[in-house]
Amino acid sequence: MDSRTRTFQLPVAADLIWGAGLTALLVAAAGIGWQISAGLYGIAALLYLAIALPVICRWPSGRDFGWANRATLVRAAMVVLLVSLAPFIARLDNWLWLYGALCLFALVLDGVDGAIARTTHSTTAFGARFDMELDALFILGLCVAVLALEKAGAWVLALGLMRYAFVAAGHWLTFMNQPLPESFRRKTVCVWQVVTLMIAILPVTSAAFANWTLAIALALLCYSFSTDLRWLYQTGRQP
Repeated sequence: MDSRTRTFQLPVAADLIWGAGLTALLVAAAGIGWQISAGLYGIAALLYLAIALPVICRWPSGRDFGWANRATLVRAAMVVLLVSLAPFIARLDNWLWLYGALCLFALVLDGVDGAIARTTHSTTAFGARFDMELDALFILGLCVAVLALEKAGAWVLALGLMRYAFVAAGHWLTFMNQPLPESFRRKTVCVWQVVTLMIAILPVTSAAFANWTLAIALALLCYSFSTDLRWLYQTGRQP
């Protein structure tokens, strides 16, 4: 690697700083525009810190963050904004359409980082995990938004918390820590989960319709997790 290449590399802290600036700009615009309390800023700060700390701890020192991960960091700013707004979503009234459009934009961004990684031949396990954790946070935020709008009961949070329960259980059940194979079933269930949550927050969606579609999403998610657990258990028992 020559000196000209090195001059274009930034330490990961520099990327996290501009990511924090972008997040602060988006959250401040939403807070001022919709006159939301200071709680919005506190939630956003905690969420960004929860994203930044694992990145600092896990990213190799001296290695450039890469453009695919920078694209994911842009999406992280959007996800932090949307999740921070979720508890206050009932105050948006007719602006719910804009919130839904921003959710759709965040979903579209989900494919950008992967495309960049494949184009630049920079696909990494870190990037895949970074992307996956953002998906999990986004889904949990949508669950909170649906609950705040009273489109479904507290049970809807299970859609967002099941992933975190799975990770937590892996600390005690070691067989769950094996890598799972690629699965079209898992991807399909995830898409159904996100789409039904996004539809549920729209003003035209009734609580009854939201409950039925989200209940189907929860049933499919339980099936998907149980299938993966069975595979992990059977594989973990093999010598």
